[in-house]
Amino acid sequence: MKRARAIVAIDGPVGAGKTTAARELARALGFSYLSTGAMYRAFAIAARAAGISPDAADVEQKLAPLLNTVRITFDGERILLDGRDLGLEIADPRVSDLASRFSALPAVREKMRDWQRAAAADGGVVMEGRDIGTVIFPDAEFKFFLDAEVGVRARRRFEELSAQGEAVSEAEVRASLIERDARDRGRELAPLRAAADAVVIDSSHLTMSQVIAHMKSAIDAAHNAGKGLKPK
Repeated sequence: MKRARAIVAIDGPVGAGKTTAARELARALGFSYLSTGAMYRAFAIAARAAGISPDAADVEQKLAPLLNTVRITFDGERILLDGRDLGLEIADPRVSDLASRFSALPAVREKMRDWQRAAAADGGVVMEGRDIGTVIFPDAEFKFFLDAEVGVRARRRFEELSAQGEAVSEAEVRASLIERDARDRGRELAPLRAAADAVVIDSSHLTMSQVIAHMKSAIDAAHNAGKGLKPK
């Protein structure tokens, strides 16, 4: 697909730093930023408000009306659910877990895929998630898979949640990450994995500035080799 501007796909597990990396890279490139994880969390909030459990036997039947009516949009970096700014509610770890469970449902992933492709159809976007480079935009001009050791990711996530006032131990966060990793990597539909042509970056011992520099260097090298559209 020919686009006027490039798409940058950043995938990876929780705590690898992809959200911060995607935001900063988008600003550096003059691109828009879009978090697909935030979209799933927004949908999880909507489903919870509607009293729908991902464990219900007829969950997809119950979700059908919601999938046809819910509106998930972006205002800059803010995500809106039916026009409402979700604020810190979007960062609630219970919402994150619920989103992971809903994301395994084919009907949910299909609708999200359509929304995500439409949102970035013209390019000029840095999109982060878990299946951007493999499913949503396998033809993205630039692909990265950002990872880190589970202990490092647990520490980062623990510090983030503590700063938000969440009463949780680092051991609990680590156990939750391991469970989430197994669910995301082991699901049959769009499992978390690096695209074959993605640049894999282990951020365990890198600063965010180093991660961004690595990404920009890879983009420049690909462009100079004629393998991608010029970011700006």
